[in-house]
Amino acid sequence: MKKTRKLRSQKVGLAPGALVHVGERRTAQPDIALFEYDAAGLRETRFDSIDASRGHVRGPGTLWLNVHGLHEPEVMAEIGRRFNLHPLVLEDILNTDQRPKVDEYADYLFIVARFFEYDTATGSVGSDQVSIVLGADFVLTFQERPTGTFDPLRERLRGDKGQIRKLGADYLAYSLLDTLVDRYFAVLEQLTERTEALEDKLLLQATPALLKEIHEIKREAMVMRRAVWPLREVINSLTRADQRFFKPETQPYLRDIYDHTVHVIESLEGIRDLIAGMLDIYLSSISNRVNQEVRILTVITTLFMPAALIAGIFGMNFRHMPLLADSEGFLIALGMMGAIAAVMVTAFWRRRWLG
Repeated sequence: MKKTRKLRSQKVGLAPGALVHVGERRTAQPDIALFEYDAAGLRETRFDSIDASRGHVRGPGTLWLNVHGLHEPEVMAEIGRRFNLHPLVLEDILNTDQRPKVDEYADYLFIVARFFEYDTATGSVGSDQVSIVLGADFVLTFQERPTGTFDPLRERLRGDKGQIRKLGADYLAYSLLDTLVDRYFAVLEQLTERTEALEDKLLLQATPALLKEIHEIKREAMVMRRAVWPLREVINSLTRADQRFFKPETQPYLRDIYDHTVHVIESLEGIRDLIAGMLDIYLSSISNRVNQEVRILTVITTLFMPAALIAGIFGMNFRHMPLLADSEGFLIALGMMGAIAAVMVTAFWRRRWLG
């Protein structure tokens, strides 16, 4: 977080569109993968630098360029020059804390989404920015690091499975968004399992450690909710946009993604309600425990009040008092204290104040 703030401060005073990477460096060096395909075949090429790609000649069909690692602005500048990307688009790609959005330009769409993964070791949810540029016959994707999210999509291209090779760039962009949203369900399942397990522990005994874990889950769910809500609006705007970028045959698939995002939001709302219920259970358990302890202390104090009264009476410095000269006076006083205490314990027990 400190590194991100430092880099953000470097942008102060710079012109709009200045290429400054904002975020953590997630890879040693950028990795560029190129897929060129049509119904007839597929050509796959990898580049480890911009210089290595200068002699490449583009083939026919749809082009998918994926970049892992966004910490070298020179790479972004070269890609922007080749695909005629607006400087503000390049700036948003390098600024890795963008909220999901869609910007429409003359020849392409710029879409920002978030990738989520659940870390079972720490119980936390990680988030990376995924930027997508959709043109008439090309798709550009930019990721902070390799996550393997789009590996099944690459295998479908290599194996010519389904209709992905036969359809254009818009179907590829849909497939990328669909893969991201499907990933949300996997994270939601793990969050839900953790929340339900925590609820079972809370019903047995409320502890400060459980309260800390409740707030951690609440924070993770809030982070996902902040990303999915605007993504729903992004998908909704894509379904209502003109047909320059998404063909009519692709629109039903986009509507399906929209339904999935609504489902994710409803699941997050369910987790939030469950967390609110657990907070109520925790507060009720703590309040009940305090009431029980106060009741026990009150009973003990009440039992000793008659004894303190008797001891106070016989402790007064009067010359003539009953039982002071009696050899059995001390035992009689103790007996009175014990008898009154026994009567009070019996009364408390019958009223169920001791349990």
